[in-house]
Order: sequence, then structure tokens, then C-alpha cells
Amino acid sequence: MSPSSSPAPGTGAVSRTDAALAGVLVLATVTVTLAVPAGPPYRPVDAAAVALAAAGPLALLWRQAAPLASLVAADAVVVVNAAAGYSIGYLPWPAWIALFTCFAAGGRRLRLAAAAVAVLGAAGYVTLDRVDSLAALPDIAMTSLVAVVAGELSRRRALAAAAGAREAAESRAQALAAERLLLQERGRLARELHDSLGHTVNVMVMQAGVGRRVFDDNPTFAREALGSIESAGRSALDELDRLLRVLQPLERRARAGPFAPTVADLEELADRIRATGRPVELHTDGGPLSAGAARALYRIVQEALTNAVRHTPSGPIRVEVSRVADRVLLDVTNEGRDLPDPVPGRGLVNMRERARLEGGELEAGPVEGGFRVHAVLPAGTGVPA
Repeated sequence: MSPSSSPAPGTGAVSRTDAALAGVLVLATVTVTLAVPAGPPYRPVDAAAVALAAAGPLALLWRQAAPLASLVAADAVVVVNAAAGYSIGYLPWPAWIALFTCFAAGGRRLRLAAAAVAVLGAAGYVTLDRVDSLAALPDIAMTSLVAVVAGELSRRRALAAAAGAREAAESRAQALAAERLLLQERGRLARELHDSLGHTVNVMVMQAGVGRRVFDDNPTFAREALGSIESAGRSALDELDRLLRVLQPLERRARAGPFAPTVADLEELADRIRATGRPVELHTDGGPLSAGAARALYRIVQEALTNAVRHTPSGPIRVEVSRVADRVLLDVTNEGRDLPDPVPGRGLVNMRERARLEGGELEAGPVEGGFRVHAVLPAGTGVPA
């Protein structure tokens, strides 16, 4: 059903769907009333009977705009029809459809009011009908119950769909926010490169030019220029090293081809941290991983260990890698007290991005007695881990 044909309750508009439904039911009820007239004790079919047969379905014109008013009108036609002495025919159908709509589209108050109207309508029909209609009460109750249950299920399905749409929108918003943060971090790093390294390199170039020009005439000044260049170069290397540790941590040895870390590489990471005086417990119970999953696992462990050493002064660090079906689970925990919630900086963003790119997920935050990084990655096959 398109939005243009489904106005919200209370707008007063008549949708094309409701108009079509009312028209079909008017045709059906009037046709049955004229073609199959009821015998005694009911009154013969006349203009009033035809008018009532048409009035019931016409109440559905405002079924979505004013569902309770539609139900009241449909039930009122049923009661008036019984009081006038005419056969009921198909007149209950508009009332049941309106009852379904009240439970499908309304809140708690509307549903309670609709139930009360339905009970009153059934009681009026049973009381005023010309034959003993008590035997029809079970059928009336069962059909009304079906309308109520169907409406309630429709309402819950609509609520679930709306909740799913909201969650999808929130997920997209979070992904966009993370992407914006990545762009901001890249811009900040570019600015640092320009402002710090660019300035230092320019100074070095100028000092080297001056030293070259005065080297023969003023060797003392040239030596001082070389000393300044050396100091500036060391400063630039320190700055470059700091930036490279963020962008792509340096390896201990050069590797030919794509980096494919194994358990030995994780042990090497743990040894580096142990060399700083921090105890590291490494437990691996995995299996073969795809190359991408192995790299993501290694980089996440690397960043988590770096953060643990940087933000906590002491205490053991535990790294656990396990395989569950086709997923690999990673937990990196370190002791600490009163640790604040992590600020979305480049480290956490990079870890989450690595997990996301491999089709996994990552959570990081304080836990009782410390801090925990938990990642779930698809295992695949290939590199042992």
C-alpha cells in the first residue's frame, strides 16, 4: 500500500484503497439483499433495506482516517437493521473489518474502545433481531476474535518493521560518523606532516644551501649549519617515526610480499611488550585463518597491546585467541582501576575499521578490574593462527 493511499489516522482523508473496498462491499451486500431476500419473520426487501445494505460498507470510507468512528457507524447500521426487522445479510463484514483496523492501527485506548463498541453492537443485534440469535453468539464471538487477533498481529508486525527501519538508520548514521572520524584523523595527520615535517625540511634545505655557499670562506659557520641540520634531521625522524607508528607500525624485519602473520608473530609482539617490563600471557587455540583475517587479528593485537602499555602503568596483559566454528574470537585484557570510557581516537577507530573490513566486529571498553578489547572475525582458511 503506497503512502499516498494510506493516510494516517485522524487526517480525515479518504484513501483510494478504502474507497475501493467500500465500493466492492456495497455492490456485494446490495446484490445479495436483492437477489436472496429473506423470508418471514423478516420484513420483505424494500428501499430502506437496500439503503441499510449500502450504508454499512460505506462506513469503511473512513476506516484508516477514523477507525473508531468507522466501527461505530458499521455496528450502528447492524443494530438499526435488526431493529427495523431486516435480515442481517453481509452487514457484519464491514463491522469486523473496522474492528480489525482499530486493533491494527490504534493504541491501547483505541483498542479498548473498539472492543467495547464491538460488544455493544453484538448485544444490540442479539437483542433486537426477530429470531433467537443467541445460537449465533459463538460464531459472532469467534469471528470478532479472529479480527482482533489479526489486527494485533498486523500492528506488531508494523511496529517491528518500524523498529528495524530505525535500527538500520541508526547503523547507517554510526557508520557515517565513523567514516567522518576517519577522514578527520587523516586530515589531522596531513596537517601535522605539513606543519611539522614540512617546516623542518624547509629549514634543513635552507641551512644546507647556506653552508654549501660559505663552506670555503667560513668553515666554522658551515660546521654549525651541519650541526643544526643534524639536529633538525633527528627531530624530523622522531616526528616521522611517531606518525608511522600510527599509520603503519614498523616491523622488526623486512618481509617480502604481503604480510601474513602467524602465531610466531604474535609471540614476537608479546616479547616486545615483555621487554618493557610488562608481563604478557598469550594463549592461542585457533586454526588456519585467511590472510586478511590474520593481518586484521595481528594489527588489532598490536594496537591493543600498545594501548595497554600506554594507558596503564603496570599489571599483566592477557591475550586469548580461540576458534569457534567459522569465527575466531580475540580477547585482550589488562588490569587497571577507574579506567574511563575510551575516547574514539585513531587507535580504536583503526581497530574497529579493520574488523569491519573483514566482516567482523569489535568492542572495547572498561570492565571490572581493567580494560578489554573483544573482536570477532570470520576465520576462513589459510594462514595458521
